[in-house]
Amino acid sequence: MNEIEYDVIVIGGGAVGENVADRAVQGGMKTVLVESELVGGECSYWACMPSKALLRSAALLRAARNVDGAEQAVTGDLDVAAVLRRRDKVTSNWKDDGQVEWLNGANIDLVRGHARLTGPKRIEVTGADDEVTVITARHAVAVCTGSASLLPDVPGLIDADPWTSRDATSVHEVPSSLAIIGGGVVAVEMATAYAGFGVEVTVIARSGLLGKNEPFAGELVLTSLGDLGAVVRTGVSPVRVTRDDETDAVTIVLDDGSSVTAGEVLVCTGRVPNTLDLGLETVGLTPGDWLPTDDSLRVLAPAGSDAEGGVLDGAGEDAWLYAVGDVTHRALLTHQGKYDARIAGDAIAARANGKTLSLAPWSTYAATADHASVPQVTFTDPEVASVGLSAAEAEKAGIRTRVVDYDISWVAGATIASDKYVGRARMVVDEDRRVLVGATFVGLDVGELLHSATVAIVGEVTIDRLWHAVPSYPTLSEVWLRLLEAYGRPTE
Repeated sequence: MNEIEYDVIVIGGGAVGENVADRAVQGGMKTVLVESELVGGECSYWACMPSKALLRSAALLRAARNVDGAEQAVTGDLDVAAVLRRRDKVTSNWKDDGQVEWLNGANIDLVRGHARLTGPKRIEVTGADDEVTVITARHAVAVCTGSASLLPDVPGLIDADPWTSRDATSVHEVPSSLAIIGGGVVAVEMATAYAGFGVEVTVIARSGLLGKNEPFAGELVLTSLGDLGAVVRTGVSPVRVTRDDETDAVTIVLDDGSSVTAGEVLVCTGRVPNTLDLGLETVGLTPGDWLPTDDSLRVLAPAGSDAEGGVLDGAGEDAWLYAVGDVTHRALLTHQGKYDARIAGDAIAARANGKTLSLAPWSTYAATADHASVPQVTFTDPEVASVGLSAAEAEKAGIRTRVVDYDISWVAGATIASDKYVGRARMVVDEDRRVLVGATFVGLDVGELLHSATVAIVGEVTIDRLWHAVPSYPTLSEVWLRLLEAYGRPTE
């Protein structure tokens, strides 16, 4: 058994853990990263990167076919095998040599194996050879273990060997047909990707598509999926799943008595935290639970404990356990996790150096953006880009709002981009402060519009000042001017 000591231990070597470790090192902390799979984590190998690689080729092909002149030049069909080869390159063929090289350059040590807490500031790492390494932290341990696909309790589902998002993004041979259970981001992106491959896709979405977005987003994506040949079943739920031993086909029986049969079934019904086998019980936490935190990402004491309402191990600056990324359930997005990671790493180093930190909103060590200004792009066709609050969320929060919509296809930039442009924009304005609290864009290439909206919301830029932010012509950004015109000129 080996025993070593560091200033900071980071459990989980995905994008979030890498950023926590990097910021801690830059703050002068000797830091070790512990990873049981591939350095780079879910986003690099099974989520963001491979999924977007699977979507991109068909999206470009459809875009070309919607522009006269380019349409005539497109004479072939999508080469699915080539798409999969390109996906393999994007994932570095599921090898993490490049990521490990980056760790070495950043002066971050790596220990491979499964980590479990055995008490405050102490973990045991079991390697592939069953050798155990004991690591003690002088200052902090950060849990960055992410989340995994949730499999609902449907009779027969587990026995049918369903796909999760990992299977869908790493497949090397596409099925002739695919049933997808769920209507969220992963479900609609994979439905778009596989329909683009020519696969017969059926989506089973009890509550419709993209329910957390503005209603028109789900409606436009629903229409688009239909145009791609996918079938979307709403208002129904699976009650039983079976896989035929002879044909290997999966049959999903629905609660209206109908059924769907497909070559494979993909489950996209939510996420669960990867905290079940981390030794949380040794520090007074419950295995399998999400890890709520304060805005500097220190883990909060559980309900019912003596320290409820404060951070674990007391509310002082000596708290040692941090949680960052999906595992906190704050905002399950890579970019938001990396934002939190930079704050957590800086906070760990600052506290280790004796600094008392302010957690006032928008201050250096407070992850304020997680609460009401989270940006997200769903790479369907059309894309869905949103940030901040939807109109319904703003109303529920008690904000006196005005909602302004505009048809993006009327913008000159959309006319240039596509002969068949379909899109819509919405801004949600807090009328008392005259600032944006939410924005949604649906359409071709609208993901590139989103950061301007994010800046406007985070910066609390007033409507009056936004009139002076002149969009270039002819681009999609002109939609900002049209939204402002629909809202009305500022008063003197």
